[in-house]
Amino acid sequence: MSELLLELLSEEIPARMQLRAADDLKRLVVEGLIARGLETGEARAYATPRRLTLVIENVPAKSPAIAEEKKGPRVGAPEKAIEGFLKSAGLSEISQATVVTDEKKGDYYLAKIERPGRAAAEIIAETLADVTAKFPWPKSMRWGSASFQWVRPLQSVICLLGGKIVPLEIAGLQSNSETRGHRFLGPGPFKVKSFADYREKLAAHHVLLDTEDRKAAIAEQAKTLAKQAKLELVDDDALLAENAGLTEWPVVLMGSFDKAFLDIPGEVLTASMKLHQKCFSLRDPKTKKLANKFLLVSNLVATDGGEAIVSGNEKVIRARLSDAAFFWQQDLKHPLGEMAGKLAGITFHQKLGSQKDRVERIEQLAFELAGACDAVPEDARRAAGLAKADLVSEMVGEFPELQGLMGRYYAEAVGTKPEIARAIELHYKPKGPTDVVPRADQGDAVAAAVALADKLDTLVGFWAIGEKPTGSGDPYQLRRAALGIIRIVLENDFRVPLTHYIASAEEKLAPGSKPTDAKASAAVQKDLLAFFADRLKVFLRDQGKRHDLIDAVFALGGQDDLALIVRRVEALDAFLKTDDGANLLAGVKRAANILSIEEKKDKKSYAGPYDLKLLSEKEELALAAAIEAVKQDTAAAINVENFAGAMRALSELRAPVDHFFEKILVNADDPKIRENRLRVLAEIRAATLNVADFSKIAG
Repeated sequence: MSELLLELLSEEIPARMQLRAADDLKRLVVEGLIARGLETGEARAYATPRRLTLVIENVPAKSPAIAEEKKGPRVGAPEKAIEGFLKSAGLSEISQATVVTDEKKGDYYLAKIERPGRAAAEIIAETLADVTAKFPWPKSMRWGSASFQWVRPLQSVICLLGGKIVPLEIAGLQSNSETRGHRFLGPGPFKVKSFADYREKLAAHHVLLDTEDRKAAIAEQAKTLAKQAKLELVDDDALLAENAGLTEWPVVLMGSFDKAFLDIPGEVLTASMKLHQKCFSLRDPKTKKLANKFLLVSNLVATDGGEAIVSGNEKVIRARLSDAAFFWQQDLKHPLGEMAGKLAGITFHQKLGSQKDRVERIEQLAFELAGACDAVPEDARRAAGLAKADLVSEMVGEFPELQGLMGRYYAEAVGTKPEIARAIELHYKPKGPTDVVPRADQGDAVAAAVALADKLDTLVGFWAIGEKPTGSGDPYQLRRAALGIIRIVLENDFRVPLTHYIASAEEKLAPGSKPTDAKASAAVQKDLLAFFADRLKVFLRDQGKRHDLIDAVFALGGQDDLALIVRRVEALDAFLKTDDGANLLAGVKRAANILSIEEKKDKKSYAGPYDLKLLSEKEELALAAAIEAVKQDTAAAINVENFAGAMRALSELRAPVDHFFEKILVNADDPKIRENRLRVLAEIRAATLNVADFSKIAG
């Protein structure tokens, strides 16, 4: 068993492409080797700005020989069938096949295929030629006169198997055992003989091969410099990963900027330094306010200690922060209300109108939702009217990621009510599964109302025009919008009947966007509610809850209050974990199975009232009495949202159902008695339907 080492050295690979490329290289090469009969050991891939590296352990010297038999068509089969068999078996003529006699099926052809093992080097060369020719770069280029494409021009190829060169050619480059280190700190070529040797010599030539090692080096140096300056690093994992993708030998340096820029919101300074110079921000650990210092990551060990590099970055940052200060001052001259008027010139969607049209719909929806969110309706309307205004600001034009946040700053600058200003920022939340949601108990009821209105308008609008998510794409992030609504409602325990608000949002659409008739409208509402049910199942499943219980509750119909659905599911889950719940579920399913069989056989339904006069046995009388009591008790408990109480009431059925099946023969000889007992079983089903559709529950 030998080690395979591959390195593809090139000009600089964009940071955003490196890790995906390393994963693709590993996957495609391993899959290619296996497809050609060469099973290997562990594979590991690495990426730096200039190289992709792959090492595979335990590569055998050759693939195993293959001996197999391939059954063909019968003797005398049509010529096309014979030709297909010869092609698949790798035979040139039918005489090379054996004729086998089968007493039942007659004579048929059999090909005995024997393929000798192939040398690993041959298979590797063939695989790499195929993989590199079709490598899935998001963008690639050609150079010179060749047709070969790669993300950037290739400079050399290492391909070693057990320390020996595997002969192959990629982009006109012959494989060898030689590479280069850091472009400036270790530019000279050197030869390697194994992965351990390769990694050690790269480090000696100022290249940290592993991305995680480069990230760790940046983080350690950054925190050390921050501590020395009595400051705190503003953590940014994405920026850390990007800098690791821009450097092979990262060196962190500290620079500063004029304190006057601290009058600009700190998020603006951070965004500007990150976007333009990939620099980290620093802050005071006590006040958490931004400091007039920054950290940059260089790819050089400078002879002057980095003074020239820092000075150059300070000049660029000074210019960029001056731009940001200008945007800030210009935006402050225009109130948000004035900015909101310009939204008419921004198209939200061709079929759904402008951003101004959308804001007007959200205003009305937020006003209606305010009561459910314990918000002041007029505040919710006002916040919704200003929520998108900063989209036309100079600052958000430069830094789109600051939308909402800048609106809050502009609102605060003119003394807008705090809850309205916060709503402008928070109405976009949650932006992902780990993001926070606006909480009414933390003073953000207005933000919650606007966030719900914003997301609901988006969902209803795109559903109405038929732009729903598909299995392959969700360009408008509608799944995220639905999950956002679910989280806001559940984490605040809001009472939001979705059917009502979906219909209300639909009514507010322009005539050309909304469904053409009542039937189409009902279809949109039903389909969107089913989408919420699916998203809720995913959300609860991630929390360890059973999706079949959600199906059981939704199957009742009219279940559109997310908070109540979850409370009902939780109560049902707790009930089914008890002996009474488990046994009752078994009894209800037994009743349902009997009914299903008998109704199918008799071609009729036994739903409906039973005849009390035909009940003579004490067990069926006791069951009938229990059913009537449970119907009333569960309905009464559910009406006051006492789901635990409904489950306790339901548990009263357990013993009568058990005794009924122990003592009573349902399919009695007397047809009237039989029908009446089947109707009693149907009443068991009807009684439990107050709580859930037990037929949807597994177990």
